[in-house]
Amino acid sequence: MSDSPYIIEVTAENFGEVVLQGSNNHPVLVDFWADWCQPCQALMPVLSRLAEEYQGQFILAKVNSDQNQALSAEYGVRSLPTIKLFRNGGPVDEFMGALPESRIREFIDKHIERESDKIHALGLQALQQGDLEQALALLTQANELDPGRAKIVVDLASILAQTGESERAEALLQALPSSEKSLPEVAGLLARMEFAREAADLPALDQLQSAADSGDLKARYQLAVRQLAEGEYAAAMDNLLLIMQKDRKFEDDIGRKTLLKVFDMLGKDPLVETYRRKMFNYLY
Repeated sequence: MSDSPYIIEVTAENFGEVVLQGSNNHPVLVDFWADWCQPCQALMPVLSRLAEEYQGQFILAKVNSDQNQALSAEYGVRSLPTIKLFRNGGPVDEFMGALPESRIREFIDKHIERESDKIHALGLQALQQGDLEQALALLTQANELDPGRAKIVVDLASILAQTGESERAEALLQALPSSEKSLPEVAGLLARMEFAREAADLPALDQLQSAADSGDLKARYQLAVRQLAEGEYAAAMDNLLLIMQKDRKFEDDIGRKTLLKVFDMLGKDPLVETYRRKMFNYLY
C-alpha cells in the first residue's frame, strides 16, 4: 500500500468513490496490472514517480486485475498493463503497454489544464502576431512556472535562436531528459542550431560551389551546410547524397549522418519522404 495521497489501491468496493466520483474533480489514471506481468512492473515506478511529481493534478488508481477480474472485464481490459484515464465519471482515453516516460507525460498533459499552458498559448498567439518580444516574455514565464516541459522549452528555444541567443536556447534543450531530447521537435531544433553555428564561419556559397565542382568533398559538405543554414534544403540534400555516392567512407559517412539530422530538422516536410527514398536507393 502506498503512503502517497496521490496513489490509491482500488478494488470493486472503492472504485466508484475513487475513480468515478473522483474523476469529477480531477483526472484519475487507472492502472490495470498484475503481479506476473513484467511490463506492469516496469511501468509502475514511472507512473508512481509522475503521480508524485504532478502533486495531485491527477490521481493514480492501481487495480490488481487478478484480484478484480469483474472490474477489468467491465472496462474491457484485454491485455496488461492497460491504463485508462477517467474524467467526469467515465473513461476518456487509454493506452496499453509500457510506454516511454515522455509519451506518458504527453498522454497525461492532454487532460490537465495548467497555468503554464494558458501562458504558453498566449505566447504562441503573440508569436503569430509577430510580437517576438512579448512571445519571448510569455514563454519564459511559462517555463519558469513549469520548468523543463519539452513543448514549452522547444518553442522558447526556437524564439531565442531567432533572436540571436542560440547558446541559451541550446542550454535549455540540452537540459531536457535524454528521453525528451530524442523527440523529433527537440532533435530537429538542435540540428538547426548546429547547422547555423557551423555555417557562420564558412566561405561564401559561390566560393564553396566552385571548390565542390572541382571534386573537393569537404567543400561539398560545407556547401551543403551553408545551404541548410540559408533554407536551401533540397539543394543541400542533393549535395549530401552526392557525397554518399562518391565516397561512403568520407569523414565517417558524414553524408548519410548529416542527412539524418536534416530529416529530424525538417520533421513532416514532404521533402523528407522524397529524400529518404533517394537515400535508401543509394544505400541499397
